[in-house]
Amino acid sequence: MLRLRHAFAALSPLPRAGSPPAAAMSTLLISQERYAWLRELGLQEENPGVYNGRWGGRGQVVTTYCPANNEPIASVRQGNLEDYEETVKKAKEAWKVWADIPAPKRGEIVRQIGDALRQKIKVLGSLVSLEMGKIFVEGVGEVQEYVDVCDYAVGLSRMIGGPILPSERPGHALIEQWNPVGLVGVITAFNFPVAVYGWNSAIAMICGNACLWKGAPTTSLVSVAVTKIIAKVLEDNKLPGAICSLVCGGADIGTAMARDERMDLLSFTGSTKVGKQVALMVQERFGRSLLELGGNNAIIVFEDADLNLVIPSALFAAVGTAGQRCTTARRLFLHESIHDEVVAKLAKAYAQVRIGDPWDSDTLYGPLHTKEAVKMFLDAVEQAKQQGGSVVCGGKVINRPGNYVEPTIVTGLPHNAPIVHTETFAPILYVLKFKEEEEVFAWNNEVKQGLSSSIFTKDLGRIFRWLGPKGSDCGIVNVNIPTSGAEIGGAFGGEKHTGGGRESGSDSWKLYMRRSTCTINYSKDLPLAQGIKFQ
Repeated sequence: MLRLRHAFAALSPLPRAGSPPAAAMSTLLISQERYAWLRELGLQEENPGVYNGRWGGRGQVVTTYCPANNEPIASVRQGNLEDYEETVKKAKEAWKVWADIPAPKRGEIVRQIGDALRQKIKVLGSLVSLEMGKIFVEGVGEVQEYVDVCDYAVGLSRMIGGPILPSERPGHALIEQWNPVGLVGVITAFNFPVAVYGWNSAIAMICGNACLWKGAPTTSLVSVAVTKIIAKVLEDNKLPGAICSLVCGGADIGTAMARDERMDLLSFTGSTKVGKQVALMVQERFGRSLLELGGNNAIIVFEDADLNLVIPSALFAAVGTAGQRCTTARRLFLHESIHDEVVAKLAKAYAQVRIGDPWDSDTLYGPLHTKEAVKMFLDAVEQAKQQGGSVVCGGKVINRPGNYVEPTIVTGLPHNAPIVHTETFAPILYVLKFKEEEEVFAWNNEVKQGLSSSIFTKDLGRIFRWLGPKGSDCGIVNVNIPTSGAEIGGAFGGEKHTGGGRESGSDSWKLYMRRSTCTINYSKDLPLAQGIKFQ
């Protein structure tokens, strides 16, 4: 698995701030021969951004821009509150049909969605690369993640259910019954515009729920393209398209979803700041939310670590997706005995990172998503210097079109420096020294977020202390692998200000269902529990 992960912009009603003014149709990338492949996804110069069985949209037109050159790609007409109201009603009606279909049959529909995504995996991955800015191989990998979750959900559709429990009363059966919650709202972020929706929708669908999706405004074309693929599968099976609805929009739509009592579960991926607002609005109506928020993730390297694993792991975790993953490594704790050696090797590795257009196969590192992200990067580097840090490499904007910055390593800061405790959604790695295991475990846990964490060591006792109650307090706790790159089979999510939500694998499906404890008396007597007699 919002993640800047984020949907800092996921609730924003405006086009990307600081972007060029809306361009004439003739200047859109989609109008150029080089980008004709966009039409294979059913995209055009202006695209309807609402789907509820029919395509439409009566809101403002928003143009999305390519982060690699800040040129306009195409536009999407967003939904307004009237579109939202209409879509919720249709989704609720569609749920009545979907909930009556047996779970394994629902799984078959999800299997077909996965196959349809497979057929478009390269062209859809190219769109992710073009509109979000991540390199092509990551864009394709993100679509593959949705495909994999579909495969996982197909099997799960034949396995979900509750236990039969032993009853203390003769002639009685005690069972758990799991039913869909109903309508699941999904608000996703710009940095994983396909995969996060896939984690939610594939599992929610086999559980018997309808979905209503609001993606980040800056990746609206991805939202439209994915929904077109899903809609065709539903329509080919003569099912209501509103089972998987879409309303592209801004803060007005996001706020309506959070406050709407008809929204039986709201899954939000984005910043901790916005996530807190969402959580309060949902809780005010005693609703159910699933939050995937910020991460300030650490890698801890002990003196016995295999540095052949450490260097590529730290590089990938810190630089991958230009530092815009929720699981990006932002803090690197090095034992004082190996600090200088690791920093030197890591700086050498950073110098070899190939920077370029994200859709070129040789590129390993692309642009930040927006101009605002570039400004936040520069502000963070300046704050790090003011707080005593030294820039080992990077720290500057790259002089080329687009939102490119240098991947950056900063040393010399204390573990509790304010900037170290701030999640900056950019490729800045703070390298910190430590002496003892106990202190560095505490430093890992002292930030407000609790998403991902990793140690590198060969000490078996230390590994299990790390995994135990006095070790990492994160939702993802790794050993000898990076903080990023989670598998879909495990539950994805974190603790504290990360939100506590879990998506994808393990028993995350339970969040998309409601549980009833059912007692069935098949005898002719009426014994009461706990031996109580009422005569």
